[in-house]
Amino acid sequence: MALIVGVLKETFPEERRVALTPKAFDVLKKLGAEVWVERDAGAEAGIPDADYAAKGAHIGSAAEVREHASILLHVRVPLPDGLNGRASIGFCDPLSNPDLAAKFAAAGATLFSMEMVPRISRAQSMDALSSMASIAGYKAVILAANTLPRLFPMMTTAAGTIPPARVLVIGAGVAGLQAIATARRLGAVVSGFDVRAAVREQIESLGAKFVNINLGSAKAEGEGGYAKALDDDALRLQREQMAAFMSEQDVVITTAAVPGKRAPILISRDMVHRMTPGSVIVDLAAERGGNCELTKLGESVTERGVIILGPANLPATVPYHASQMYARNVVTFLKHLVKDGNLNIDTLLDTGDEITRETLISYKGEVVNPRIQALLGVNV
Repeated sequence: MALIVGVLKETFPEERRVALTPKAFDVLKKLGAEVWVERDAGAEAGIPDADYAAKGAHIGSAAEVREHASILLHVRVPLPDGLNGRASIGFCDPLSNPDLAAKFAAAGATLFSMEMVPRISRAQSMDALSSMASIAGYKAVILAANTLPRLFPMMTTAAGTIPPARVLVIGAGVAGLQAIATARRLGAVVSGFDVRAAVREQIESLGAKFVNINLGSAKAEGEGGYAKALDDDALRLQREQMAAFMSEQDVVITTAAVPGKRAPILISRDMVHRMTPGSVIVDLAAERGGNCELTKLGESVTERGVIILGPANLPATVPYHASQMYARNVVTFLKHLVKDGNLNIDTLLDTGDEITRETLISYKGEVVNPRIQALLGVNV
């Protein structure tokens, strides 16, 4: 039986990306896959139906896509209504929204989470979180530069020399490192901080200064190389030492997030008050509650002249390239799962494949991922 992959138009508010682009079709062709795409699925990303059709895709209604496809690719996985046992692959935030996993299990549908791709070398080409974080880091700097009432680069003009903007990036994951690199390219003087001292070399390799903050005996690196939530004493130490440094910055970009948890509050109201009027904070953790006490998701807040931006879903603001990057990640992941035209889930699980084990959330009517089971109180 031919492998039939379906792509539906995204329904999440303000979501402009699409899960599959024509450039990613070559991988699917090698798998012998047939592709069905919902009409106008790529329109928001600047990809017309004709481009899909030119690659051999069938264009149809959402109902037709669901009827034909055995595997559905999503950017954001919707509710499993009408899936009837099909498989869905996409972002579903299972650590924060385990109820969706339970609904997939109840529907008898298979669910894979792109957030759960392990950070191991053979899964790097599937790491959609890193791809999207890179875009978010880039866009955060563009937003800051557009909002700041100062120029980023040093400029020598007929009116004299203009000093460069000073930018602090808190958190040196993929988003933070991209923000550092982008701010440097725009000519700012950049500093970076991360609770993981091991990333100091990466920050400095991009031409930024590493901010040294003493967190006492706190351990800041968790499983898989991700930052670990700090205890209250460590957070207090961090805020106290960061406050003085922040008061000298024109822009602060925060990226600190812990998977499945509320973002830590790194910037208090008092710390904002110490900043110069006209300064800008871009809080990339806004969707998880924010790193700044004053952040409001999707809004611009002004507090004593300091502008705090809480952008939502920045990758969707660059849908053309974000879709290309995501599509490459998701079809590479699909290639890993498929053998002889079928999902090879049982064999991969039997052989202890880490990628399949970590990303498979619901299967054969059950929530099978132990971390999600624990959140739901199942089998624990």
